[in-house]
Amino acid sequence: MNREYHKWFSPILQRDMELLVFGHAGAAVLFFPTRMARFYDYENWRVIEALENRINNGELQIFCVDSIDVESFYNTTVHPIVRIARHLQYEEYILNEVLPLMRHKNKGNYFEVAGCSMGAFHALNIALRHPWIFNKVVCMSGRYDLTQQIQDFDDLFDGYHNDHIYYNTPMKYVPNMHDEHELDTIRKMEIIFAIGETDPFLHNNQEFSKLLWHKGIPNNLYIWEHYAHRPRYWRQMVQLYF
Repeated sequence: MNREYHKWFSPILQRDMELLVFGHAGAAVLFFPTRMARFYDYENWRVIEALENRINNGELQIFCVDSIDVESFYNTTVHPIVRIARHLQYEEYILNEVLPLMRHKNKGNYFEVAGCSMGAFHALNIALRHPWIFNKVVCMSGRYDLTQQIQDFDDLFDGYHNDHIYYNTPMKYVPNMHDEHELDTIRKMEIIFAIGETDPFLHNNQEFSKLLWHKGIPNNLYIWEHYAHRPRYWRQMVQLYF
């Protein structure tokens, strides 16, 4: 399997950023890590190994990016304004530094975005905000409103709201989307959710799936047995949904 390690100083984030590329051709998949996790975790958890045959056959090329969640959503030492501002810088890094690398490495025209847990939020949010870039989004074990307290999972903005938080909360901005051109672009994407039946985020997934259907946006919601919020389940999910 072709494996490449990349590291550079990001002028947008003003820090070194790392990522791993697996494969040489096929659908280009931008793969976001889990909550405060690292670019190498999917390899260590054998999630990449689960896709080895398809990667070697030139069907998939996976780009495992790093996270800065500890500097944004989970940085409780700073005001929520600073948290969301740092996240927006991270989005700019993905759009203006990572995607050009993906286009350089992959000469195809089919881009997917995926993630597990917090990575599912990143995947869905960037896909909905920039739907002309992506053909498919796969969200595993995610939640799509970081302003809600869900069981032991905190509101990541401590009750604070502003426009930047609103426009990065899919549960809030999607109901108010009315631009038919933008909606039609989203409708062309394949959207997949996978969540465990005892996952605390199950209801959030069910609500969001219904919300999308209400907007005429097709999507598939797969409910797995048990909690299913673990690498051993994600290894199975990627084989089915990537």
